[in-house]
Amino acid sequence: MSDPYFQQLFADRIGGANYGKGTEIYKFEKIKRAKRKALADFPDRRLLDFGIGENDGMAPAPVREQMAREINQPENRGYADNGVLAFKEAVARFMQREYGVELDPKTEINHCIGSKTALAILPACFINPGDVTLMTVPGYPVAGTHTTYYGGSVFKLPLLAENDFLPDFDAIPADILSRTKLLVINYPNSPTGKVAPAEFFEQVVAFAKKHSIVVVQDAAHTMLTYEGPPRSFLQTPGAKEVGVEVHSLSKGFDMIGWRIGWVCGHPLLVQAFADAKDNCDSGQFIAIQKAAAGALDDASLPVQTRTKYQRRLEKLVAVLKRCGFVCSMPGGTYFLYTKSPVSAGGVTFANAQAAGEHLITQQSIVTVPWDDAGSFLRFSVTYEAADEAAEDELMAETEARLKQLDLKF
Repeated sequence: MSDPYFQQLFADRIGGANYGKGTEIYKFEKIKRAKRKALADFPDRRLLDFGIGENDGMAPAPVREQMAREINQPENRGYADNGVLAFKEAVARFMQREYGVELDPKTEINHCIGSKTALAILPACFINPGDVTLMTVPGYPVAGTHTTYYGGSVFKLPLLAENDFLPDFDAIPADILSRTKLLVINYPNSPTGKVAPAEFFEQVVAFAKKHSIVVVQDAAHTMLTYEGPPRSFLQTPGAKEVGVEVHSLSKGFDMIGWRIGWVCGHPLLVQAFADAKDNCDSGQFIAIQKAAAGALDDASLPVQTRTKYQRRLEKLVAVLKRCGFVCSMPGGTYFLYTKSPVSAGGVTFANAQAAGEHLITQQSIVTVPWDDAGSFLRFSVTYEAADEAAEDELMAETEARLKQLDLKF
């Protein structure tokens, strides 16, 4: 069958004339396929899924109840464009309460349809052909993807265990720095779980000022901080002068799928984001914004979510240690990032991808492998479990299966 006429019209940024013809499989698609095969090959063996990257619980009842009320209000039916003031004011109250950060809700905050959308839009404000975005790896690739869409390039900053999962700015070549427009960081970091100390954020501010770079801090996991109180980049002296912070209600408030977050920081940067956003969407449904505002005003909600995932992580760390893994409690997120085994039962693994595939095929244990900066497996504690007894039963089953594999590290 011949190609359609538009096969030659696809933009180079998504593959050009070869779009749709590639055979490379995306990492997460590989995991999905392996899960399907494990379920088909062992229909009676329970799948222990530590690969899920989204909260397992519904949004809290008060938030859902407010949403139910708001959808019946006629004033919420129209376009939201760049957001309603009620949401922005709730964000300002939240930032003051949680971090001691004062923001003008009218000029220094703008809502986004989830942090993913914000990270996709921000490069449109800065990147011209030839410009560079600095991004940590492993990590969330969206800002980098859109940097390349605009003709820019991504310079990767590896998060190495020996550097405590912090980027090494001194290793960036001078010719890269001269073309750099954006630095995208993410702390608490996904997937490593590293929480950035105050000194690191101070280093980021100084680095950005020295090299005239705009900082984008992805704070999606901030409310899932176990190592002291949650920290905002904007608490750092001078941070508002160099960048913005992107927040989400998905992780800390169990509002996965609601697609609501915000960008906050320097008013001119927020305005640039708002102008670009205004040409991309017409705003999130106002009822969602108002329900989210109610969630932000309830300080107890993220504490409940944080307590649950901290408890689960502590149980998982104990199990993995007894099975030979060298790991410790992460500083934040609901992910545990740990060095992958090098062999199991005499089978040697070339990388984390091979180790992860072995866990799925041999014991139906799902993880996410990362080989960007060493070979690591990411375990997520967002598995479904109705109560603590169910958590304990799942942990016991996990330990029993892992011990059957004779893992070596």
